[in-house]
Amino acid sequence: MKTTFYAFRWLLCVAFLFVACKREPEQIEPDYNIQMAENYANMVYASYQDTYNAAAILKQRIDEFVASPTQARFDACKTAWLEARLPYGQTEAYRFYGGPIDGEDGVEGYLNAWPIDENFIDYVQGNATSGIINNPTAFPAITKQLLIDQNEAGSETNISTGYHAIEFLLWGQDFSTNSAGARPFTDYVTGAGGTAQNQLRRRIYLQVVTDLLLDHLGEVRDAWQPDATYRKAFLANPKKAMKNIFTGLGNLSKGELAGERMKVAVATDDQENEHSCFSDNTHNDIKMNFKGIKNVYFGTYTRTNGEVIKGRSIAEVGKLRNAEKGNRAEANFTDAETKINALPAPFDQAILNQKNVILQAAQSLETLSDKIADVSLALGIEQ
Repeated sequence: MKTTFYAFRWLLCVAFLFVACKREPEQIEPDYNIQMAENYANMVYASYQDTYNAAAILKQRIDEFVASPTQARFDACKTAWLEARLPYGQTEAYRFYGGPIDGEDGVEGYLNAWPIDENFIDYVQGNATSGIINNPTAFPAITKQLLIDQNEAGSETNISTGYHAIEFLLWGQDFSTNSAGARPFTDYVTGAGGTAQNQLRRRIYLQVVTDLLLDHLGEVRDAWQPDATYRKAFLANPKKAMKNIFTGLGNLSKGELAGERMKVAVATDDQENEHSCFSDNTHNDIKMNFKGIKNVYFGTYTRTNGEVIKGRSIAEVGKLRNAEKGNRAEANFTDAETKINALPAPFDQAILNQKNVILQAAQSLETLSDKIADVSLALGIEQ
């Protein structure tokens, strides 16, 4: 009997341990900051890869045009520039916190600086001899170092490098109310049929400034590759990384996009204050900038080849922490997107004739910045 009693007690203990082992383990919340920051870094790297690749196609088209200028090749350069702006515009959401693009040694000022005083580069209406191109005495050799040295020399609008310098060289000044600039391709033709002066120097400038664009984009892209020093340091402190991410989103949405890129143009009635004033591409710039904000918040980036980079998102974790604040932010994203998609083109005419449409979109972006800040606080990330 005694043996049987102890055997029975042993079986009870085994049964209890079995049941205890079968119980669900205590739910331990994962470190969402790490997951969100890693997904962000993956998206940034993919975005800059796409941006670099698109700029490389632009360079190829420009090299082909310079080798033998024709209208068809000139048009191909313009198409490539417009396509290159699509991925780059989305990367603006990765700025404004001292990262590789706009930190102390950042190259953003060589990439996307604006507005530009176009007569710093080339001839303009009323001055056929203005600009670096038309001054071989002061600037005998057009080189990468010259363009770097001259960028913002004497004035912040004396821009000699980047997307908008290339844009001006392709489109020229825009004097039309319903179309972009109309620079003739013959500005690059030497000999019979050529227009303007210094066509060969203009060819060289166009090639050099595009080569420089690739160099600077490559620097930023490489800073985000998986084994890069900057990326490792960024991910080493996930909470600080998330603070930087939220800072970038808030500053782009309110101060930069709504303010500098939309409201300033409306307030001044000046097309020189629109982002891509030569090509009439400003409405697309705004859409891509907003798309970049949306990419980061919802943790998804669709590459130019269709591949989707996706992971833990601010939207997802925000609603876990505070459903009300998360839902409000998402509703504001929908409102801002609707109003941005309603922006008329060309933007230079909208700032004169449809101010309210622009201002409504800008107001929604400013509100969005506040809603994103609310989610940041819900996640314990103070700005």
